[in-house]
Amino acid sequence: MDEETRSIYDQQSAEWVARRRPGGFEKAERFSLVTQGPTIDLGCGPGWYSPALAPPVIALDFAFSMLGLTNQYAPDALRVQGDLLALPFRRGSLGAGWASHSYLHIARVDLPLALADLHRALSADARVFMRVASGVGEGRRLRANDDFPGRLFALWEADQFAEIVGAAGFTILRLEVEANPNREETIEMEAVRARTLPDIVGPAMRMLICGLNPSVYSADAGIGFARPGNRFWPAAIAAGLVSVDRDTRHALRHHGVGFTDLVKRATVASAELSKDEYRAGLARVERLAAWLEPGVIAFVGLEGWRAAVDRKAAAGPQERTIGGRPVYVMPSTSGLNTRSTVDTLAQHLRAAAAVA
Repeated sequence: MDEETRSIYDQQSAEWVARRRPGGFEKAERFSLVTQGPTIDLGCGPGWYSPALAPPVIALDFAFSMLGLTNQYAPDALRVQGDLLALPFRRGSLGAGWASHSYLHIARVDLPLALADLHRALSADARVFMRVASGVGEGRRLRANDDFPGRLFALWEADQFAEIVGAAGFTILRLEVEANPNREETIEMEAVRARTLPDIVGPAMRMLICGLNPSVYSADAGIGFARPGNRFWPAAIAAGLVSVDRDTRHALRHHGVGFTDLVKRATVASAELSKDEYRAGLARVERLAAWLEPGVIAFVGLEGWRAAVDRKAAAGPQERTIGGRPVYVMPSTSGLNTRSTVDTLAQHLRAAAAVA
């Protein structure tokens, strides 16, 4: 989370609470009826909503002084100081997530990874409730009437926000834009954690790896190309692209290598996918690439590229760009592709990096 924003909440928490009047408790109560704990109250502030959520409740906030106020408003909650960008919970340990006006302090380019971390920490089919600010732009002076100036605010249009949430591995159940008491529009969303892989993406990527779609095995493992017989990770290490086996977050943070999929739906076999899914997925990846501008997009597997773009394409650099970014298509790294060795695949990854 933005350090300056945290500092403002830490230094002025008591004054902030005195000036605010929370509302919407009935929504938290309704949310608790369709969820099971442990529920995490993400960016809990003083813990106003925590008592209405399905227990046990974990009140998490980056500002330590805000957590101190939960003694008054949510005495039964478990208190954790933590960052929305790096939740301190093991995989699948949380039953539900509530986030009322907390992710609006996450920079726009960091939101995909923050939501991916939430996806990691939630159990299968866990529900999420989220409110963010509706609008266009990002900055510290977006609100003329801001009584606590200096905080970072990131605004979203509804369709953009929905696409980011979907790419982070969630199925949206409800998304509405409504006016809040300050006459500013808010996006309110409920979603379910899907059985898929979230995008692991961010700014300044040197390469974006685009798989065909997650296998059910990889979705359950939480790592792309997870099967022991898949040769992506041995090839990526041999190519010097990454340094840690089967760790997408390490690859992004330390090597600028991001991960997405042409189709987000997890399947046992790619034969279950339709050409319409490929084409819709390609349009999404195009918008993602235009936004984050990776150095190159490496499509792993010719099948999806041929189905969505060029049925006669060969491995190597492509004339077609995606979102204005260069494209390299390489053979599948699946163990079923016996014609490509680890060395051959590593050569393709080096060639893709050279395109960038």
